[in-house]
Amino acid sequence: MSEWWTYRPTDILLFSPQTYYRLFELYNREIWPLQVLTLLLGAVAAVLVLRGSGRQGGAVSAILAASWLWVAWAYHFHHYATINWAATWFGTAFAGQAALLIWMGVIRGRLFYRANTSLHTRVGYSLLVFALFMQPLMGPLMGSPWAQFELFGIAPDPTVVATMGVLLTAERVPLTLMVIPMLWCVLSGAMLWAMASPVAFIPPLAALLGLVLVISRGKEKTEGITS
Repeated sequence: MSEWWTYRPTDILLFSPQTYYRLFELYNREIWPLQVLTLLLGAVAAVLVLRGSGRQGGAVSAILAASWLWVAWAYHFHHYATINWAATWFGTAFAGQAALLIWMGVIRGRLFYRANTSLHTRVGYSLLVFALFMQPLMGPLMGSPWAQFELFGIAPDPTVVATMGVLLTAERVPLTLMVIPMLWCVLSGAMLWAMASPVAFIPPLAALLGLVLVISRGKEKTEGITS
């Protein structure tokens, strides 16, 4: 039996990097032109968050929930599960996140998003814009085929990063809604690192940034109450 230090990062994967990226290429081809719709919905969510007026909280939450539900059903259950047995668990978690967004943001109407002048909301909005328009380009610009791009509402990583960005613009950051996105960022970052992906740093960096901002906002509120 080989010693543990002889293992390489790729040894922990259940599939080869070529198989993983080929899966995305086939997935994108199969669902085209749905990518156009999800990009438009993401842009609508960004505009609503920027305006921060009316009852946009429910609309934005509904867009996010639909995106998480689609990724759970179409990607995890029907595509990723063909190469990774854990995908069914991932899909269940994504469906659970969609249910939380619907319950808290649509049914109860407790989520209101607004990109104001505070550091938290500005960083959150920047994460949203990055996930929508820049993150999908990172892979192709670093050498991956354009057919393998990952888009908000279609692929897990940009959907998760965009959601974290939106949640950071909320008047009250709901911690229960941050758990699954942060856990996914850690898992995804580890998997991408094992595949030697040049974009492996993005998900864990987004999770770290979100965690720091949530903690700092909590401290600010505590200090405001005690002062």
